Parts: sequence; C-alpha cells; structure tokens
Amino acid sequence: MQGRFGGCHPQINVDCPVDTLSTAALRSGIGGRTPVNFRETPADVLVGGHLRTFRGTCNRTGKPVDGAVLVTEVLGPELYDAIMASAAVICARGGRTGHMQSLCRSRGIPVLRVDPLDLDALVGDVTIRLDRGSIIHGNAGHVPLWVEPSRPGIDDVESICVVIADATDIRATNDLMPRVDRYFIREEFLCLSAGLSPIDALRAGPREAERYGTAIAAELHSMVEQLLPGQRLVMRLLDLRSDDAARMTTGIEVDDEPNPELGLHGARWLLAERHYPAAFRALRAHVNDHLGADADRVSFAVPFINDSTEFLRLREHLGLTGDTPLGVFVETPAAVHSAAEFCAAGASELFVGTKDLIQFYLAADRGNHRVAATYQTRHPAVLAALRQTVESGRASGVPVHVFALGADVDHYLRHLPTRRLMMCNAELRQLAGPVELPA
Repeated sequence: MQGRFGGCHPQINVDCPVDTLSTAALRSGIGGRTPVNFRETPADVLVGGHLRTFRGTCNRTGKPVDGAVLVTEVLGPELYDAIMASAAVICARGGRTGHMQSLCRSRGIPVLRVDPLDLDALVGDVTIRLDRGSIIHGNAGHVPLWVEPSRPGIDDVESICVVIADATDIRATNDLMPRVDRYFIREEFLCLSAGLSPIDALRAGPREAERYGTAIAAELHSMVEQLLPGQRLVMRLLDLRSDDAARMTTGIEVDDEPNPELGLHGARWLLAERHYPAAFRALRAHVNDHLGADADRVSFAVPFINDSTEFLRLREHLGLTGDTPLGVFVETPAAVHSAAEFCAAGASELFVGTKDLIQFYLAADRGNHRVAATYQTRHPAVLAALRQTVESGRASGVPVHVFALGADVDHYLRHLPTRRLMMCNAELRQLAGPVELPA
C-alpha cells in the first residue's frame, strides 16, 4: 500500500502478540510478549533530532507546555513560546526550510508533517518514530532511545557560523565545540524571545523606535557575555514578510500581499521603513556604551538584497560611515551575480542563504510540501550559484559563509571551494559526535 507522502508508509492498525509483528516493529522494542494495540500514522520528517524515538503528550492549545508534542495545522510566529517549550512539533503544512522550521532546527526540536486528514486524530500520548517516519497512537510498549550517528566532514570545516535562537544556544555549543568563531541571530528571533512587537514600535514614532532598538541591544548584550575569546556575533537585520509581520503585531494593520516571499521585505522594506534608522542608531549606541572594547564583536548583515545599489542606499539610510562593517545575505539570483559588486562596495562578509536561494533558483516554494521533490539542495544550478558566490568573495578577499543543512555538509565540502559554513546549532551538535544519554 502506497503512503500519502510517496513512501511505503501505510496507516497501520495492530492488535496482536509482539512475535507476529514486522521486523521493523521488533527492532523498535515494541511490547514483550504481551498484546499491543496501536495505530501508526505516516509522517514526513521536516526537521530531525538526535533522539530517533521518543514519547510525548499532544498539546493542541497553542500555549507552551514543557516537553509536550505541539500539534498545529501550520507553524507561525504566534506559536513561538509553544514551540520553544515543546519536545517535538507535528503540523499539516509547510516545508523543511520554512522560517519556524528553521527555528526548530536551531534548537533541535523535531518537526513532522502529516496529512491534514490525520491531524485531528493526534490526541493524548503518542510515540514519535523519526527513524521510521511515523507517529504511533496508544500503547507501543517499551521504546528504546536511538541516537543519531555522527556524520563525516565536520573536522574539515575551517570556519563555523552557528545559527542560534538565544544565549543558551551559545553556552550549549561552546560546551561541545568551542572552536566555533561566529554566532548568527535573526533580529526577528530576538523580538520573539523578548516579547517585542517591532512593527508596533517602529510605526509609533522615533521615540518608540529608539526604545525598541535599545531593547534589541540589551538582548545582544546578554548574548555577547556568553562568547568565548575570539568569537563574534552577527545579527541579520529585521526581515519580516507581510504574513509574519501581521502575526507579530498587536495594534498595526499590515497590508496584505499576494506573494509575501516576493514582496516588501528585507532590504527593500528597511529602505521604506521611516523610523528603522532611529532604532538602529539607538541599538548601536547602546552596544557601544555598554560593551566598550567588545562592541566590535557585534556586526550586522543585510537580508534579501539584490545589488550594490541597494546596499549603498541602505548604508546611507542607516547612517553608516564607510568604516562601519556591514555584511550581505546572498539569497536571490541577482545577488549571486552581484557578489563581486557587493565586495567592491565594501561588504565585510557574504552569507549565502541557501534556503531562500534554492527556492528562487528552482521556482519551488520552500514552505510548500507539494513541491518538496523539486526543492533540491544539491541541484546543479544551486551548486553552480554557490560556487560562483564563493569564488567572487575569494577573489576580493571577502569571507563567504554558505548555509548547509546537516545532511548536506559533507556534499558541500566535497563539491564547493569553501571551508566556511553556516549551520544550525542542533545540527552542529549532531555532527560533532553522538549524544551521551543518561543511564
């Protein structure tokens, strides 16, 4: 029987002694010789984790419940607190590299997608099988904890920029792998962790915008305190699409756009936002005043930008002097072809955002599971774009960091002329070696 997601994952109903179960069920440790009664629902694993099998209780409230399995139709910023408290997430929509899926990846929170028709049945206790791509309802007996094996390649990386969600990720990573030289945080994730509504603040006038900038700087300050000597923190400037912005605001109506991915966000939004420069000035002033000599350990990068003209306009808009470093995110085909121009215009470093770049090169929405087969992280056109960007930076002496999913690290190291990678905190920890589990 063919499963809904293209693999052989039929929905299974079992009521029999364990010695009549399949080999896969026997390997899972289900039962002893007592009867078991469970139903298994197929799922696509969008985000993995180091534990391959574990149990949890379904949480359908949208509120944070520590250690629960969050069940929701779609992931959005309004579920931030619930996501961060969860041991796993089950949804019915979305792709591997959506924004909130990326947040889960940075924290090691598994995400599974089921058919919408199966979502309502997920209540009570469940056992999640990441190794099998399924969710078991009811009593599955004893299920051992499997550990994701380490993958080759991480020792060949010269420079690692780790994508994090908050200060605790810095501590956890440094305990495991102190040779990380950069940490990367999105401004919108800082807003979510601090309970800030950026649109409300920025549209309320320069004074509220300055308060917002100071609050963001305070979050950065707490993160810098966790850095080891020689480490830096890079903040990607605010990049809210209209759909995300609408869910992160309380008092401002956000204009609806027919295609937010290709709409007013990134550098084009920053250029149009009148009071963002006031927030950014307050942010930088707070960083300089409170960090002193450590202020140069914090730098910034521009999201979703096409060419050097936009880059220079944005520097002027933000009031940056020529010696103030500013990085660039290469996330569109236009930015790939402008990489050399970015370097000539003074970009301090380039960050290749492969999640967006892939969807634009292959015309496959990264959040749409219906085109998941088309969204290929190793497509020849994608690898050619990555190679061109790396070579442009190398020719100009500008560092280039390529974002890689854990499964692609070894492939990228073998096929691209780079040893500088970006990756999520949890995936780096998996690549660093097996996890020690308590007895």
